Amino acid sequence: MNDLDLFSDPDPYGDRGYGDRRHRGGRDPRRGGRPPARQQRDQRGRQRQGQRQRPGQRPGQRPGQRERYGRPDRQKRKRRSGRAAFLFSLAFLVAVLGTGGVLGVAWIDKRLNPPDYEGAGTGAVTVQIKDGDTGLTIARTLLNHQVVKSTQAFVEEYAKHPKASGIQPGFYQMRRRMSSAAAVALLLDPKSRSGNQITIPEGLRVTQVIDQLAKKTGIPLKDFQAVLKDPDRLGLPPYAKGKVEGYLFPGQYNLDPNGSAEQILKAMVDRFHRFAQDKDLVARARQARMNPGTVITMASLIQAESGRPDDMPKISRVIYNRLQRKPPLFLKFDSTTLYGLGKYGIIASNEDIRSKNRYNTYNYPGLPPGAISNPGEAAIDAVFEPAEGTWLFFVATDPKNRITKFATTEAEFDRLRAELERNLRAQGGN
Repeated sequence: MNDLDLFSDPDPYGDRGYGDRRHRGGRDPRRGGRPPARQQRDQRGRQRQGQRQRPGQRPGQRPGQRERYGRPDRQKRKRRSGRAAFLFSLAFLVAVLGTGGVLGVAWIDKRLNPPDYEGAGTGAVTVQIKDGDTGLTIARTLLNHQVVKSTQAFVEEYAKHPKASGIQPGFYQMRRRMSSAAAVALLLDPKSRSGNQITIPEGLRVTQVIDQLAKKTGIPLKDFQAVLKDPDRLGLPPYAKGKVEGYLFPGQYNLDPNGSAEQILKAMVDRFHRFAQDKDLVARARQARMNPGTVITMASLIQAESGRPDDMPKISRVIYNRLQRKPPLFLKFDSTTLYGLGKYGIIASNEDIRSKNRYNTYNYPGLPPGAISNPGEAAIDAVFEPAEGTWLFFVATDPKNRITKFATTEAEFDRLRAELERNLRAQGGN
């Protein structure tokens, strides 16, 4: 054997290879010895493969290996289930189109041609249009009163009229079962609007308010007075303590021509509630460490004493300065003293000042026990936002022209008071 024969065995795994291992302690398989390592590995692999062979798996097929062509019976079942699903879907669509198709066409027709009445309508009904109502809101109101047949028909007609957005809030005399075109035309006709619009100015007393309401509506004054005797019917806030004064909120009102005295007064109290909620009155009062009722009482004084809105923060400052002095000063407001006596005027007489009524701030310290008028928003804001200043006095020196002047010392106050008296003599009245 040459040197190359040691590295060029043509049968490295044959008998000679095993025979060579005998010299290293190996056993000859032909004599019952252990088979070579590779043969053992192959045999163990075949055994494990046999153990993992699944039902239906071909011999020699690796686990997880898919049958290339699959089973014929499984393919048949899939084809039958697919045809069944298709037929079921087709039947469902036919049913839907057969029963719902008519409804779908009707729905489309209703959208394109919304139902509407014909003609000018019959009968009479009063409808209220509120401030800020949109065309859709008006349509819903009319539908609820059986004036129009559908909201869509009215909205479409409303959109055709450039002036429709200018429909004013108020009560309108309408007819039932009107066409949308006739309804829009009637709302644009000023004659259809009830003439019960009224503006209640700031600073009026309750007695003045109900007098104006009675004259405007024709409702007897005694009906309003009867309501005031039972104020719980009006839904006053708890801090009003049963007093209506201060809570008939001023502003413009569209009075219901069919409304009662109670309904009208309650509408004014309701507007106060909306204002109080919008302006967060209770929270602002709490932040200022005041009761909301005290805020309204103080605002009513500011409203009654001011000639112009610019004066309100200054009058608010005078009230704070007098009450926060050590010791506090009496307010000495003629307006409160006259209110307690049921009188009107600018200057309280000496007799009025000596009166014992609880609203007499010449004789009683602090604020009066309740409001003396119905204040507006500016006066209420002035309570929370007083002007900066050291004033302790003010005098409406020229009531006719609504001029008010302010002073810090009593000497200045006396001069302003003399100026007022001269102007009153020249103008001929108190």
